[in-house]
Amino acid sequence: MAKPLGFEKPLGMRDILPESLAKQRHLEHLLGQCISRWGYEEISTPSLEYYDTVGAASATLTDRMFRLLDKQGHTVVLRPDMTTPIARVVSSLYKDIPVPIRLFYQANVFRAQEKEAGRNAEFFQTGIELIGDASDDADAEAIALAVFCLRAAGVETFRIAVGHVDFVDGLLEDAIEKESDRNQFRQFLYERDFVGFRQLLSTLDIDSEAKDRLGALLRLRGGKGKIAEAYELTSNEKARRAVDTIASLWEALEGYGVTDDLLLDFNLIINLNYYTGVVFEGYAADLGSPLLGGGRYDHLLAQFGRPASATGFAIKMDRLLQVTPALASQPISRVLLCYTADCRKQALAEARLLREDGLVVVTRLVSGEAEVATIQSNGYSKVICMTEQGE
Repeated sequence: MAKPLGFEKPLGMRDILPESLAKQRHLEHLLGQCISRWGYEEISTPSLEYYDTVGAASATLTDRMFRLLDKQGHTVVLRPDMTTPIARVVSSLYKDIPVPIRLFYQANVFRAQEKEAGRNAEFFQTGIELIGDASDDADAEAIALAVFCLRAAGVETFRIAVGHVDFVDGLLEDAIEKESDRNQFRQFLYERDFVGFRQLLSTLDIDSEAKDRLGALLRLRGGKGKIAEAYELTSNEKARRAVDTIASLWEALEGYGVTDDLLLDFNLIINLNYYTGVVFEGYAADLGSPLLGGGRYDHLLAQFGRPASATGFAIKMDRLLQVTPALASQPISRVLLCYTADCRKQALAEARLLREDGLVVVTRLVSGEAEVATIQSNGYSKVICMTEQGE
């Protein structure tokens, strides 16, 4: 017989207690205000989506999805991301709305975990989608807004790394013939496994100049000066166009005044085979995992019948909670109002008036003065008793 689960929760699920939830709601409010001021409108989509539409188009691997059967026999998934449902909406309900379209969300998403290892299977995100603008300025807007969001949330020390997927692809295409080897290099970069990258590079039968270029790729991380270094590193057209884009993007970002919070990372890869251009990832001090991620994804909307360029980002709220200041406790006047049954009407009317004055009022039915004498006033600034003998 299976052991009763008792107080256990499904793998990766967690409770959010009032103190943490208050801070999360506070951060959501700050982020929502910041994003709205840039012209983005909030959207909400269902927690359940059809696998054949949203699930099949999502960048999340199928084995990471929660899949269910509805009563009609259709396979549905708990949404593994918000970008794909928004693409569905833009291609259907918003099909006649002209682009560019600016939307944002604050929602929970679900991804199954094989082993918990501290990872959540349900987590919360705040993110934006800028759809229908292919310009470098659109990428700059997304990155700059990410910076302003982290500032608004009170993150004291952070950096957002910016790269371009075509630079890595172009450099690898020039140096390595076998696609399987190129994919392995991409995987090492995606996992930030630079030791594995160097070990594989040492075993390849390619000329020393190509090895030097690929080795130099790992050092292309820093400020504006890395743009010139990237130009010198390759003659591949795809890679050089990517550097042109980064140069134009950096100029736009200088206009936003956010470059002190950025660094260029030409070996940055996020979510293999999904992003199509500029990518970026945000890191905070003393946090080992990315705080946010985003970039350009120009192929997703076409899967829903409305081809359009797009860019965006998502902030991981559970990680944001770890790197933002504790929520300053506001002194709240909490009143405990005790009453006997015969004074109920008068007591509840009094409670309503006190709440209208901004007080927190907790009411409690008591049997009489004897019970009132046993009530502890801990946590309450005032205790009011309304009994037969009067207040």
